[in-house]
Amino acid sequence: VGNKVFAVGGWDQGQQLFVTFKCSDIAYDVLKEQPGLRPAPYLASRGMTWIQRRTSQSMDDAALKDYLRESHRLVALKLT
Repeated sequence: VGNKVFAVGGWDQGQQLFVTFKCSDIAYDVLKEQPGLRPAPYLASRGMTWIQRRTSQSMDDAALKDYLRESHRLVALKLT
């Protein structure tokens, strides 16, 4: 979004797919406590509200798509 990142995907050393995305403060507080989710390494330690989904059991694909759409929206809002 305008040269800004709203999500990152990749594989960890065990070849498990992970997805990292920006979220609202409220969503961050809820999601960071859920199994299979954690504050995103490096980003959350800098006070940013980014979550990393480490397993597909932590949320279904539909929920992930919703969070990715919201992440895109949050990043786009900062461009104006």
